[in-house]
Amino acid sequence: MQYPPWPEGQKLVHLDLKGAPPRADYLHKLIELFSELGAEGLLVEYEDMFPYEGELQLLQATAQPAYSRQEILSMQEFARSKSMEVIPLVQTFGHMEFVLKHRALWGLREVAHCVGTLNPHREEGLRLVMEMLRQVVELHPGVNTLHIGADEVYMLGEGEESKLWLATPGRTVEQLFLSHVTKVTKAIKEAWPQMTIIMWDDMMRGMSQDTLKDSGLVGLVQPMLWDYTPDLDVDRTVSLLEKYHRAGLLQLWAASSFKGSTNVHTCVPSTQRHLDNHVQWLKVAASLPAGVNLKGIALTGWQRYDHLSVLCELMPVALPSLAACLQTLLHGGLSAEAQSRVSERLGVSSVEVEAMERSSAEESLFPGRRLAELIVELNALLNSEHIRFFENSMVVRGWFSPYQRQRRMVTPLITMTIHSQASAYVTTLQQKVEAVKEEMVRLYPESSAQEWIEEHVSPVLTPLQRITEDVMACVQEMVP
Repeated sequence: MQYPPWPEGQKLVHLDLKGAPPRADYLHKLIELFSELGAEGLLVEYEDMFPYEGELQLLQATAQPAYSRQEILSMQEFARSKSMEVIPLVQTFGHMEFVLKHRALWGLREVAHCVGTLNPHREEGLRLVMEMLRQVVELHPGVNTLHIGADEVYMLGEGEESKLWLATPGRTVEQLFLSHVTKVTKAIKEAWPQMTIIMWDDMMRGMSQDTLKDSGLVGLVQPMLWDYTPDLDVDRTVSLLEKYHRAGLLQLWAASSFKGSTNVHTCVPSTQRHLDNHVQWLKVAASLPAGVNLKGIALTGWQRYDHLSVLCELMPVALPSLAACLQTLLHGGLSAEAQSRVSERLGVSSVEVEAMERSSAEESLFPGRRLAELIVELNALLNSEHIRFFENSMVVRGWFSPYQRQRRMVTPLITMTIHSQASAYVTTLQQKVEAVKEEMVRLYPESSAQEWIEEHVSPVLTPLQRITEDVMACVQEMVP
């Protein structure tokens, strides 16, 4: 079914660098592809990959070096050469795990056991946020838009200082949220009067029109309403956008998702799921009453759900999804024309990464294609019933149970069969893992490859290796 194409307004691709940050040369190839697929800007979430200096140096990543100042400048220059705007995203309230995990900054948490939420009552909290923003703005010459995050501010109001603040009659957690965000946005406007400020909308969804109107945020921020679900509720979303508009928040944004929103540990995305999400957004855009305009849409590609969670799908396996989603927005659906545009540009026979045929097409068509193919193959192997449930198979449970292993009383004839089967799986997996690793370190830091393998492969490989070792130990006890 066709809808009107996405209305005027920017299409931004979100680059989440808090996990598996691409090497600088790979980043350039990706930006070039985004531009050719129809993106007009980048929403860049650096977290600990930004080269913070001075008192903030402790925020830099330690698993791999942060990007250098030069790499960040050349990334922007390259994006500009493709007519793409770069909008930095710096969290200023919730999801500050990468800041508040550091022992020296523990005192700035709202509550001790919530690493992500900043205490909104401390002057030094605001000072820290402003220093982060200052360094980011300084390294983005000519930047005119900032995204200040402010989503999922968990446990707000639970800290001791907040409880005291809330004890005054008439004060609410909503006001507590709004007062901090207003402080941040006013400080930004004071430092950079021309700056446009975007923020996530979720903490404001339950607020009344009047609360929003009186919040002090009108004219200061542009809410970005995010919904990544394939069955996004169109009517509810339209009425939420209308509420923001009536409250005086006239500049509004949408945020969809092309990867990183299915499950916290998904390894290979389903393009269809993300396409459905974009079709729902097209319906929202088509249903908005005159006067309610969307300034644009950010296609998010989360690399982790938060700084301390595991890696989601890597960029190469998600490029067919991103291409299909961008073309869906441009054509008002995944029409034949949109499909052929994706096939042509990426050299793939299907927009589903698991179904795209292996081809000898030039790597340049699809930066990271070889890695995408290898991950799909390895993922299929890791999820195959024979391998994943090897320890639960009848033979292993019947002739090589924990009880039998412990007492080293086994049937050598059958356990040798188990050994040869497990060894064959181990060998196959190790070969595939080697190939994945070799390809991955060309595009990502060594630490990302290591993390990915430990997360996805080790839980399957280690038990198989243990079985082969245990069989040999048992057989030695039983056979002369």
